[in-house]
Amino acid sequence: MMNNASALSFLDAAFRKMYPQDYECRQLAEQRLKQLALVDWALGDLIDLAVELAGMTRSLQPPVARKKVVMMVGDHGVAAEGVSNHPEEAAAETVRRFAGGGAGLNGLAGGAGAGIWVVDVGIREDLTDLAQASKILVKKIGRGTTNMVYGPAMTRTHAVMAVEAGIEVADALAAEVDVFALGELEAGADVSSAAIAAVFTGKKVEELVGHDVDSGGGLDEERRRNRIAVIEKALARNKPNAKDGLDVLAKVGGFEIGAMAGLIIGAAGQRKPVIIDGFASVAGAMIACSLEPFARDYLVCARQSLELGTGALLAKLQRKPLLVCNLRLGVGAGAALAMHVVDAAAALLADAATCAKVDVRDRQ
Repeated sequence: MMNNASALSFLDAAFRKMYPQDYECRQLAEQRLKQLALVDWALGDLIDLAVELAGMTRSLQPPVARKKVVMMVGDHGVAAEGVSNHPEEAAAETVRRFAGGGAGLNGLAGGAGAGIWVVDVGIREDLTDLAQASKILVKKIGRGTTNMVYGPAMTRTHAVMAVEAGIEVADALAAEVDVFALGELEAGADVSSAAIAAVFTGKKVEELVGHDVDSGGGLDEERRRNRIAVIEKALARNKPNAKDGLDVLAKVGGFEIGAMAGLIIGAAGQRKPVIIDGFASVAGAMIACSLEPFARDYLVCARQSLELGTGALLAKLQRKPLLVCNLRLGVGAGAALAMHVVDAAAALLADAATCAKVDVRDRQ
């Protein structure tokens, strides 16, 4: 990980690698897709995704075969306020299930031909044994964030380090991954995500916190009101600046949210799609796009979480979900399912492209 003195230059270098989607490749993809023996744009969102993939990858045969679900994990100090459905210890236990191949996501990811890489950026428990067994990657910034009700969740330096960690993960996987997907596993990330949504959308917290949550089950009205009050206190105390993504991340975010933002930035610099899934990954995408708007061009949204704030953030990002399946998990399950749709869109474009030979230059 970069030292403090070089951190900003490291981020700047990552930003300089990012370009918007290639407009000419998008046009060529649209021309090829119109050659299909179908009513114009009859396949709807699948056609749109195929065009997006062409623009992202600069190819009419987008490489999508090699996929990886990257699970960013960290704990949140705000969980002490009784806002999470699960105890912090549950996160570490679930990490061990993922590492052992016994979690539901392992089956979903395997069915999509994807591997899983778990990255510990801030869980409280010591997972060195899993790292030594090459089961997970440890890039721990701290043992959980501090409680954002009483001050910033982390220092600005730690916010930079979190984003930096995600970029480094994307760089480390660059040679073996065509499509990234994000998942998260923590206690309290949905609370931080709602706070981030409130900052960037300008909506009231009560409009962003409902009874459904990504972590399963739900909130009764008392717990919902408690969650709203906790977020409002954190926002009032910390006053995050919506024009400064690192400030927002530092004051009300989480280590894993920052790392997801960094992975999106790193993948975008490599011109590779990133599938986002769940409230926290959408919050990470919002942070990434606030730091560098071109990051938006590489996002594929798997599904809209049942968390109210997810829809508000997706509207801000101008991204719509591929799937509607009422999942109550943010661990990347929706992303693994969406990989099948990505495969279909890429295959559709590749088949259409064989109708006429077109040379596409490698483009910036």
